[in-house]
Amino acid sequence: MTEHQPINGQQTLWKSFLIFLVPLIATNILQNLSGTVNTVFVGQMLGVHAIAAVSVFFPILFCLMAFVIGLSAGATVLVGQAWGAKNIEKVHSVVGSTLFMTLIGGSFIAFLGVVFAKYILLALGTDEEVLHLSIPYVQWMLAGSPLLFVYIIYTSILRGVGDSTTPLIASGMTIGTGLIITPVLIAGKFGLPKLGIIGPAIATTVGFSIALIFLYFYLNKKNHPLRPDAALLRHVRYEPELSKIILRLGVPTGIQMVTTSVAGLVIVGLVNRYGADATAAYGAVNQVLNYIQFPALSIAIAASIFAAQAIGAGKSDLLNKVNRTALTMNVLFTGTLVILAYLFSKYLMALFITDPQVVVLGQELLFIVLWSIMFFGASAIFASIMRASGTVTVPMIINIVAILLIEVPCAYLFSEWWGLKGIWYAYALAFVCLCLMQGLYYHLVWKKKAIQALI
Repeated sequence: MTEHQPINGQQTLWKSFLIFLVPLIATNILQNLSGTVNTVFVGQMLGVHAIAAVSVFFPILFCLMAFVIGLSAGATVLVGQAWGAKNIEKVHSVVGSTLFMTLIGGSFIAFLGVVFAKYILLALGTDEEVLHLSIPYVQWMLAGSPLLFVYIIYTSILRGVGDSTTPLIASGMTIGTGLIITPVLIAGKFGLPKLGIIGPAIATTVGFSIALIFLYFYLNKKNHPLRPDAALLRHVRYEPELSKIILRLGVPTGIQMVTTSVAGLVIVGLVNRYGADATAAYGAVNQVLNYIQFPALSIAIAASIFAAQAIGAGKSDLLNKVNRTALTMNVLFTGTLVILAYLFSKYLMALFITDPQVVVLGQELLFIVLWSIMFFGASAIFASIMRASGTVTVPMIINIVAILLIEVPCAYLFSEWWGLKGIWYAYALAFVCLCLMQGLYYHLVWKKKAIQALI
């Protein structure tokens, strides 16, 4: 089922799943840490205005990431199915078609972003005090965005053939490059010019360039099935039918990401009503929850890839085994982290907050919502296995319903009843309802469908 191991029974599935999962979790944690480290460099070396200038780019980046993550989600499912069918020609066709769309779309975004950066930032209401810093930073980040997009797409596709180790190595290279180059470019050391605010943007682009060069030579040297040789590169072209399927699978993922982001902004506005301490506690709790969600989301990604490979191989009977394995791992991995977070909640909050009263508030909020991450993980697994078969619209609608009709209105209602804690009760309720809805649709509707490969 993966690049290295076929599935022959539950025990082998467990082993293959675990071998694939561990590097995937490590990659997600490394990527999150890289953003944190970059922000620390900017804040420590350039000050508060620079942090504000960089932060303005986050909503722009999120919209762009919705586009590219949607593409990668669609491509990974098709690559997994083609790989499961042992059809390397189809694998190359999917990779080539996805890279073509990525390069065209990325170049278009880069051009428009560089030209209209100032107007985009003004539309976002950027403070005039930081506008002069934000414009060059955003222009340089958008100019290098096609490389970021290609990197994300290629590492996602590698996972589609069961290789989660190479993306981990590449991720380590981008982060290592950033750690070395960012402070050098900001301060202008070793005879290099002092670049200030555009230093982190250039360092980011250099990091992804080095990672892509590494992938080119490393994959060719390993004789990897996805090595970028002439056989693969000749497929980098527009293929209408494939592009349509990739977009059909990917667009719902992008819409879901944007909906989640907008709902998050609404919740932040609600939290802000309770003052700075509440906002600080909200930020700290979210940081902890993010790290606990990584294994759950990684397990869901792994389940989607294993399911896609099973469908491609014509072994739909293995889907129940994939589902059971993923749900069990969610209980073990996510459950263990939830228990540890309960036990060490005070110390986790103290990593982000210095005020003892706010630490206690953060603990109280964390206690309310922590357990529900288990349900969040299970819902992601159900949705990911359905996505592997091409069923994407209903899981997306269920997710949006949970956010817009349960989480947001209940956050308003519960906060009227129970104050700040009510917002976190709404989060927990939304996660449980999401899991129940995805699980019911999975068992009562989707499992009764005839599962066929998409390509």
